[in-house]
Amino acid sequence: MKSLKLILSNPRYFAPAWVFASLNIWFGTWAIYIPTVKEQLGIDKASLGFAIFFLSLGVFTVFPIAAKIINKIGVGKATWFGVIVSSVAVLFPLVAPNLYTLMFSLFLMGATNGFTDISMNTLVTELEKEDQQNFMSAAHGFFSLGGVIAGLGSLMIPVFKNPALHMGIVVFLVFIINLFFYKKYVHIKAAPVAKEPFSFKLFKPLLVIGIVSFVIMGSEGAVVDWSGLFLKEISVAPENLIGMGFLGFSITMTLGRFLGDSISAKIGPVKIVALGALIAVIGFLLVLTTYTFISIIGFGLVGLGFSVIIPELFRIGGNVKGVESSQGVSFIAGTGYSGFLLAPVVLGFLAESYSLNLTFIVLLLGSLVVLGATFILGKRST
Repeated sequence: MKSLKLILSNPRYFAPAWVFASLNIWFGTWAIYIPTVKEQLGIDKASLGFAIFFLSLGVFTVFPIAAKIINKIGVGKATWFGVIVSSVAVLFPLVAPNLYTLMFSLFLMGATNGFTDISMNTLVTELEKEDQQNFMSAAHGFFSLGGVIAGLGSLMIPVFKNPALHMGIVVFLVFIINLFFYKKYVHIKAAPVAKEPFSFKLFKPLLVIGIVSFVIMGSEGAVVDWSGLFLKEISVAPENLIGMGFLGFSITMTLGRFLGDSISAKIGPVKIVALGALIAVIGFLLVLTTYTFISIIGFGLVGLGFSVIIPELFRIGGNVKGVESSQGVSFIAGTGYSGFLLAPVVLGFLAESYSLNLTFIVLLLGSLVVLGATFILGKRST
């Protein structure tokens, strides 16, 4: 909790942490209105899915150029620019009059959110280097907290009765807080890095981290999509407990991120990734017992294990020797988002063709792969 206290007591750290929260508050508010948008536009699930694909396309389009922009204008200015454009872009999907404008709006939203994501992670990496303070995990905790705030905002749906008005108020309130704090980081620039000629030896740690990022974010997406169905169909849980797996996963994810920095400072980033993977393995084993309450505890342990891994990967990726922090963060973000978007689809195919149980066995194996990858990263860091 030391890093959480640091963020809450010092505007220099609260400012970037609030950017993390902002991004998920805006995205989460859009997400709760997806069924409404589908109904208003009179489109089917296939058309909606195709439109949401443009959100992903926007994210991937910006990854190759984000690092160059960040290095050119400075990571602080890039983050503030990301906040501005993201706050505007998130307004468009909820006022789109037809499917085609929805697709364009989601592409714009994906591109701006992706850019802000890379900028804010690079910013925290640079602040950690400059101040010798660990708060990356707690900053990601604020991202999770943003999702909780957005979820609570769904209680206001009957009050506003207008998605665009709801989003407009949310954007305004969140942006005002950013406007008050942005001067605390806007001047930050990435420390110059002595570049080395490209070689596999140089790229190897990034490749390993990228694989871990793909597996973990893919597994996160799968748990979000399939935990309820697992409890319903495999555990045969009562209806009031079907959502408990995701709730437990989300709560421990948030709490774990607020605790992660202190543990990382004591044992190091590679060991905490290994510890997180081990906890996730135990969690998946409990899930696979299929006993409802044990499975729910298992989902909670998976959330706890995963909570510390992605923040540490950004920290490791932003400190690879001979690689600019923005490039390292971009690579980790790109591979992670690939996993988040692709893995649930592939695992869904496995669930449909074979069984949902097999899907979670694959997730267990993925966590074991991550645990094995830490031995490679550990050798590199020694």
